Amino acid sequence: MTDKPKSNPNPNGIIAPLRQATFRRIWLASLLSNLGALIRSVGAAWAMTQMTSAADMVALVQTALMLPVMLISMPAGAIADMYDRRVVCLVSLGISLVGATALATLAWFGLVTPNVLLALCFVVGSGAALMDPAWQSSVSDQVPSEALPAAVALNSISWNIARSAGPAIGGLVVAIAGAVAAFALNALLYLPLMLALFLWKRVTQPSRLPPENLHRAIVSGVRYIINSPSIMIVLSRALIFGVIGGAVIALTPLVARDLLHGGAETYGMMLSAFGIGAVIGALNFTRVRKRMSGEAAIRVCSLSMAGAIAALALSQVPILTAAALALAGAVWMMSWVLFSLAVQLSAPRWVAGRSLAAYQAASSGGAAIGSWGWGRLTDFAGVDTALLAAAALMLVSPLLGLWLPMPPVNELDDEPEKLADPKVRLSLTGRSGPVVVEIEYRVAQENARAFYNLMQDVQLFRQRSGAYGWSVARDIADPELWTERYHCPTWLDYLRQRNRATQSERALDRQATAFHTGPAPVRVRRMLERPFGSVRWTEAVPNRTADDALRSSSKYLGEQ
Repeated sequence: MTDKPKSNPNPNGIIAPLRQATFRRIWLASLLSNLGALIRSVGAAWAMTQMTSAADMVALVQTALMLPVMLISMPAGAIADMYDRRVVCLVSLGISLVGATALATLAWFGLVTPNVLLALCFVVGSGAALMDPAWQSSVSDQVPSEALPAAVALNSISWNIARSAGPAIGGLVVAIAGAVAAFALNALLYLPLMLALFLWKRVTQPSRLPPENLHRAIVSGVRYIINSPSIMIVLSRALIFGVIGGAVIALTPLVARDLLHGGAETYGMMLSAFGIGAVIGALNFTRVRKRMSGEAAIRVCSLSMAGAIAALALSQVPILTAAALALAGAVWMMSWVLFSLAVQLSAPRWVAGRSLAAYQAASSGGAAIGSWGWGRLTDFAGVDTALLAAAALMLVSPLLGLWLPMPPVNELDDEPEKLADPKVRLSLTGRSGPVVVEIEYRVAQENARAFYNLMQDVQLFRQRSGAYGWSVARDIADPELWTERYHCPTWLDYLRQRNRATQSERALDRQATAFHTGPAPVRVRRMLERPFGSVRWTEAVPNRTADDALRSSSKYLGEQ
């Protein structure tokens, strides 16, 4: 029996996704896993403060955990799109479990040094980096599409419920039993999530076409993102927000130690305040989303974060610091959910993992770079000065909206329109190519400028879906004749590109066709650029379909 998401009569409620048995089971298990991760973070950060007084080494704990996301996110995203996301999540959790177990074992024997601690944090972070794209893109497999925004918010709530309780628990665990107990507890709390994922019977729709290889999948993902202005804007804003806001995450241990003169318990309480604020922000996310545009919400969050960071720098009273961290947590969470949702609702399913991986690289990479930079500045100028500098930068960051405004967040448009296979009369294989496509339009001269402007949008969606070398040309002897031309590396790549366009992108195609005049329809020609050696020279078979051509390829049959 398979677990299939069912539509809900009230999809906008924040708890609606929890009515789905699969999502509820995985969400509860992920809450425990997140709790363990926060307990480990407290143990690692505090263990580093006990081994060294250098602020940059303390900040590097966060860098070690976040840097893998920036380094391996695109391969991880490609893997998430190529293979069963449930299996990818299980393998990723296994890597993190190995790292956490090794850390607990070495700590038990007193063999942990600053470099060993950073190395094993990097291993744990690598497992998380591999898992993130598969985890986030699998949410839409667990809930109906109309419940996706609430499900995204609930996953953030899960993390931040853990953030509100985990640091306090971690502080107590470290104070009572030491960092080794925090590391061991982290390893144990991976197990419920692994069991929940193992029990999930994921519904899959096998593709007629074989998966791309890893290198080609990464290239396809990068091309899609580069040619998606809305996603590029979100990634840029997330990177900058992460660099500036990373000061809060990286310097909170030093705030507890140097400004509040506290210990592990104080540090845990401060992180709990941040987490409580994040939960409050998550619970109010749908209300904010209804009342504000994405750009307005990000501006309010940035200004509020600036005030919270300034208060954090100036306060030496624990209750005021906790209040500032609660505000920072609320706007921090809202900002990341807004960024994440904008990416998820902009990317079609075939590239969802890679798009989310790019988002994770931008956000975590920004936070990792920011953590290192703010740690270095703290060594030279002190915690309070570094925080005030971060507050000033966050205060002016909304000006980015004048240049890079957040795109409007609409409902998900990821259902491609399947096209009939083209007829072929050559004995093609999946590797035959490059394939050259030429589309001829006849456009009235008074519509030339409007047609040309539309073709710029057509260019982006062709390139997003896998075409390269795109061009549009106008016949100088017959000004009404326009030719659109693009390449695909192989016949198999062309078939993928042909069926990747979403409904809104296909509408652009229809708008371009609507400009065509004359008795004959738009003419489409598909050609092999280098036919010698890339096709089998057998007798032509009339009216072969693309599927027939693929099935003639022994390589294709071997991959089924």
